[in-house]
Amino acid sequence: VQLQAFGGGLVQAGGSLRLSCAASGRPFSNYRVGWFRQAPGKEREFVATIRRGGISTSIADSVKGRFTISRDNAKNTVYLQMNSLKPENTATYYCAADPILANPLGPYQYWGQGTLVTVSS
Repeated sequence: VQLQAFGGGLVQAGGSLRLSCAASGRPFSNYRVGWFRQAPGKEREFVATIRRGGISTSIADSVKGRFTISRDNAKNTVYLQMNSLKPENTATYYCAADPILANPLGPYQYWGQGTLVTVSS
């Protein structure tokens, strides 16, 4: 499966963005999908994940209550809605997918190219 993440951009602190992860090649409904981010000079970190059925999700404590993950399998797309953004949320956000993964943190087999989110203060 091929993944493409988009929707990043420049936003002021307190604003919102919705990232999309679009899949092609195979039915996306068969994959667990995760979002990760990597800020300059820092390690990649987990943000959120959603299981194949779309019911079970996990959100990192650092963004819980502000970020939500959802999916539309008919559109082969997973979304990351980010509200109340903070400057420390600035990072390149990546989506990843795996067909059999039980551990929400990974390792994921397939990765998209990333989309940059910049939050200004």
